[in-house]
Amino acid sequence: MNANLLAPYDIDIDAIDVSQAEYFQNDTIGLYFERLRQERPVHYCAESRFGPYWSITKFDDIMAIEKDHENFSSDAYLGGIQLTDFPKGMERSNFINMDPPEHHAQRKIVSPIVAPSNLTNMEGTIRAHVIEILEQLPHGEVIDWVDKVSIELTTRMLATLFDFPFEQRRKLTYWSEVASADLRTSGEINTEAKRIEALSECLTTFKNLLIERANQPPKADLVSMLAHSPMVNMDDQQLLSTLILLIIGGNDTTRNSISGGLLALMNNPNELAKLRADPSLVKSLVPEIIRWQTPLTHMRRTTTRDVQVRGVTIPAGAKVAMWYLSGNRDEQVIEDADRFIVGRKNPRHHLSFGFGIHRCVGNRLAEMQIQILWEEILSRGLTFELMAEPERTYSHVVHGFATMPVKLGQYPRHRQVFAPG
Repeated sequence: MNANLLAPYDIDIDAIDVSQAEYFQNDTIGLYFERLRQERPVHYCAESRFGPYWSITKFDDIMAIEKDHENFSSDAYLGGIQLTDFPKGMERSNFINMDPPEHHAQRKIVSPIVAPSNLTNMEGTIRAHVIEILEQLPHGEVIDWVDKVSIELTTRMLATLFDFPFEQRRKLTYWSEVASADLRTSGEINTEAKRIEALSECLTTFKNLLIERANQPPKADLVSMLAHSPMVNMDDQQLLSTLILLIIGGNDTTRNSISGGLLALMNNPNELAKLRADPSLVKSLVPEIIRWQTPLTHMRRTTTRDVQVRGVTIPAGAKVAMWYLSGNRDEQVIEDADRFIVGRKNPRHHLSFGFGIHRCVGNRLAEMQIQILWEEILSRGLTFELMAEPERTYSHVVHGFATMPVKLGQYPRHRQVFAPG
């Protein structure tokens, strides 16, 4: 038996490697993080498939590192934001793996799409998609919630954001999954060369769209924004990296929060009853779902010089993983952090969107999609029964679900219509 797969309190703490995807797939990772928070909140792992790395597991330490981009760099050419190092000469540079000032310039190009005025305009579109999706779901039959709702809604919204051909929208899902796939378990995409080949279609498709939009007046979609910005002159590697960032950011995180939120409420029927009794709690439900699920487990930084965290010296050039999933369970910062609570006090106090200059640019859009979905679920009095254990994704990065078989029902009640705003 692999020593690293022993029970979390049986293994030598120095041998713990929380980057193992098995822990996330079998949902035991929380116990390993619990031990590290208690005994070794700044932890060094000498051996892993990604080489040696440091883990930061406490909420306040993660916040401090997020704000310190001088000592903790996101730069792609120093290692970027994932434990996996880029192959030499294939570094993918985009605004999430840049430091200031380059970061600010590129982020400004895409941020207008999720400005408050644009979000207000999107609300009706999101609600229309949600209603259509829910109305098409069969009652009394087993469906895969991940595919029929979580993926379908987020993919529709991605197609809207890019003004991408709607009938081809599932290509966006495919490219997202290819880009974030673990090559050991991803079927046909089992080498980096095959990943690059599959993503070449993504690059070609968007380059054609960019040419088309560049010859049209500017519009309020992401492709048009890129086409009419200085970023249109970036090389293919930078363009693909930026596109994949936007696709994954709009797909994986929201879709897994939608799935994780349903599972949390099915597993906590008293909280679901509380929500049904007072639908106004949906506004605090959404950030609690996002905290509870933490759809992106961590981000990496690379130290630019020797630096101390909690009195521990981390040397220059070290990989440092800020484990959001662990920070969001830190009992010293979040009361009853291991409980899912609808109506939690200060529910937005979480790390799931990151913090500081790299805080998720689309966080409000993600929240809006989840809120509208639950408003429409509640207005229909939908009930849910989990028919088998969900299959979790095999990934140390994306904390989510591959499948979730549920059966829908409905209890009689007066239909409540949620007005926009």
